[in-house]
Amino acid sequence: MDYDDFIKSKSQWGSRGGFDPPNDMPFLYDFQAYLVRWSLNLGRSAIFADCGMGKTAMQLAWAQHVIEHTGKPVLIVTPLAVGAQTVEEAGRFGLTAKRSRDGKTDGTVCIWVTNYEQLHKFDSSLFSGVVCDESSGIKDFKSERKATVVDFMRTISYRLLCTATAAPNDYWELGTSSEALGLLGFRDMITKFFKQETSKDHHGWGRTKYRFRGHAEEPFWSWVTSWSRSLQRPSDLGFDDTRFILPPLTETAHIVESSKARRGMLFAMAANDMREEREERRVTINERCEKAVQLANNHSGSTALWGELNPECDLLEKMLDDCVQVRGSMPDEQKEEYLLGFAKGQIKRLVCKPKIGAWGLNFQICNHEVIFPSHSFEQYYQVVRRCYRFGQKNPVTINMVLSEGERKIADNLQRKKEQVENMFRSLVAHMRDSMHLVSKDYFPEVEKVPSWL
Repeated sequence: MDYDDFIKSKSQWGSRGGFDPPNDMPFLYDFQAYLVRWSLNLGRSAIFADCGMGKTAMQLAWAQHVIEHTGKPVLIVTPLAVGAQTVEEAGRFGLTAKRSRDGKTDGTVCIWVTNYEQLHKFDSSLFSGVVCDESSGIKDFKSERKATVVDFMRTISYRLLCTATAAPNDYWELGTSSEALGLLGFRDMITKFFKQETSKDHHGWGRTKYRFRGHAEEPFWSWVTSWSRSLQRPSDLGFDDTRFILPPLTETAHIVESSKARRGMLFAMAANDMREEREERRVTINERCEKAVQLANNHSGSTALWGELNPECDLLEKMLDDCVQVRGSMPDEQKEEYLLGFAKGQIKRLVCKPKIGAWGLNFQICNHEVIFPSHSFEQYYQVVRRCYRFGQKNPVTINMVLSEGERKIADNLQRKKEQVENMFRSLVAHMRDSMHLVSKDYFPEVEKVPSWL
């Protein structure tokens, strides 16, 4: 190891611990083949690719190369119902993939697929590689899922995380991703790049925030792009966009009037805090559901309706014809049956909570959605991208139904959308730098030493 490599190893920058694959999979587009080869060369990496960019195909190609290189199986971990789609995709590409819910394998050296809820049942020593699909599910550094995933991946040589563009300014997600890959730990990332600040109000209540250290923003993004690639379209990597053009998207906020005001109010007013917003949401359930049903009935094709509260979803199911609701209390097999039935066009209208069905699934058959939004931009983004993704051929209509008191939700989502764009520009700019710049000094001329020395 020379001195430059020694210093780089101490900096926790992404290092090349992988291998060069012998060939690319013929079913991959050019930019997908580049990403798979780059990821395999690195050994442990993350791909933040927008919805519809072919993350499933890249995961399968990556897994197959690792199997051929090591002679051991690879495990792909997905959200609920996405596993079935992954197995189907593997069959289309001529690859062998099997599913297991109980942690048991029959000894076949192939791609094994399971969901996050069953990961703890598997023995990590059986696998040479692991892929985490929709890895944003491990962004909470205190969550049980994150702990399970990090512990499972700890001794596995080849690791790949895949998700859409990270949430706005969600540096925590980048930290937990790095920790899962065995690079810089979450707490070490915070200490190295961020400074903690606590501000207190006149009651003495404090809120802790983190900001970049004065010198650290540029090094932070350089560090992130040393182990990750982020793209919304092929041109972000220098490839052609011709086959990846999205249809028009229409997003409309429908404000409904409440038949009664919140407690203590003479008339409807914008909510000032989360408590008032929750109360506003509950007292306007009937009005909002009636508007949502009207919008769904005015559309002749499939419609996905996304609610936040159980009473919302129950009322929508009761008021709509040709409708199926996916409930959290259902067995996983039944949830999967309904979600895949909607994806295949067998169910006309689907009612579901975002936290149950908004991650990873492909609903390109649908181009009309009705949403009761919350402040979570990630949830809103994932809900929209179930239908509005590369491969969608029809214009997509997104209807947000809110009460008068919930107007701030729409404003907040717009603000976070702008933050996402800024964050993504930083990722892409630094990614291009890391792709084209060489960091090692090079002196082609031999130094001439004076004769008198």
